[in-house]
Amino acid sequence: MSVLKRHIVVPAVVAMGSNLGDREATLLAATRELAGAEGVELTAVSSLHETVALKPDGPDEAAPAYLNAVALIRTKLTPQELLALLHRIEADHGRERTEHWGDRTLDLDLIDVAGIRHDAGGLTLPHPRAAEREFVLRPWLEVDPDAVLRGHGRVDELLAGLPGAGPGAGPGSQPGAGEPR
Repeated sequence: MSVLKRHIVVPAVVAMGSNLGDREATLLAATRELAGAEGVELTAVSSLHETVALKPDGPDEAAPAYLNAVALIRTKLTPQELLALLHRIEADHGRERTEHWGDRTLDLDLIDVAGIRHDAGGLTLPHPRAAEREFVLRPWLEVDPDAVLRGHGRVDELLAGLPGAGPGAGPGSQPGAGEPR
C-alpha cells in the first residue's frame, strides 16, 4: 500500500518593517530570503512605505522612522513553521528582542494564514493588532485591493476607518524609496 503525502498550499500575509541600519537593503534581502525558502512562493510585494515608529505609548517622532511593506505568499508550511522561518530570517538580520516594540533591524509579522483563527504556542492569527495599523493595512491593500482581515472586515474599510488615514493622508502613508525586488 502506498502512502500519498498531500501538501496543502495556502495564502499568507507577512508584514515587514525596519528602522535601523540600511532599511531598504534589509527589507529587500529579507524578501529574497522569504521567496527562496522551501515551501514558500512569493506572489506579491508592496512598495515601501515610510512610517513613524510606534511605541507602547504611541507614535514616537524622535525614534528612527520605519520602512514597511507587505508580502503575499503561498505556502506549504504550517503557521508555526512559517513563524519559525520568519524568526530565523529576523535573527539572520541581527534582530534582538530586548525591548517590547523597540527599534529593530527587521520585523516580520505573520498577519494572516488562509483566514484561519489560531491562538496557541506564541502565535495568534489573524495578527491581533493588524486592523489598527496603517503600516500594515495600506501596503496590504496596495497588493490586494479585495483583502479581508478575518473577524475585522475588508482592509479598505478598516484603513478608511483609521484616524487620519484617508487616501494618501496620515502618518505612514508616504511611499518609500522603491519596491522590494
